[in-house]
Amino acid sequence: MPQIEFYYFGDFKALGESIRMLLAYGGEDWKDNRVTLEDWPNFKPKTPFGQMPVMVVEGKQYAQSIPISRYLGRKHGLAGSNIEEDFLIDQNVEFINEIRTKSAQVEYEPDAALKAKKHEDYSKNVYPGMLAKLDQILKENKGHLALGKLTWGDFVFAGIYEYLKVMLQAPDLDKRYPAFKKLVQTVYSLPKVKVYADAAPETEY
Repeated sequence: MPQIEFYYFGDFKALGESIRMLLAYGGEDWKDNRVTLEDWPNFKPKTPFGQMPVMVVEGKQYAQSIPISRYLGRKHGLAGSNIEEDFLIDQNVEFINEIRTKSAQVEYEPDAALKAKKHEDYSKNVYPGMLAKLDQILKENKGHLALGKLTWGDFVFAGIYEYLKVMLQAPDLDKRYPAFKKLVQTVYSLPKVKVYADAAPETEY
């Protein structure tokens, strides 16, 4: 039996892909449980917070995508060498999560007219500044999210990237910010991650 079982929606990378890639990178003995939307209502009450992803280690459940990614990063040599370096990784990962949260305020707005209005406002007044800052961070860190080297934060960025493009309604993000796509390619080209990705089922984002 695998030592680790991972649960996330089967149709999406979104908040689960960074963990899948980190498990692959670390050479973990793990099982990729892809929960269908039909099965989710039955599985939901069994999770710690009624959410996924969930990672089960030796029978014990753990939840929340960023803490799980941080744990795996520390376990497999992708964290900082001191608490200050860890602080920088956390800071920049949380900035990515802030961009996601802002875009979620638009994407999940149920009122179509209000959603269109919010998107117009955020596309003009919110997203450009945040994306420019993220681009600057990558350029200042030699194409990485922090510390000028590969960290677990890079996996978070690469895993969520296609999801972000959908949430931001920005299919041209690659062209506008080439550094974003380059970092995604850096992570997916890591040998063990590539093996995982090549065998993984196709997903929307």
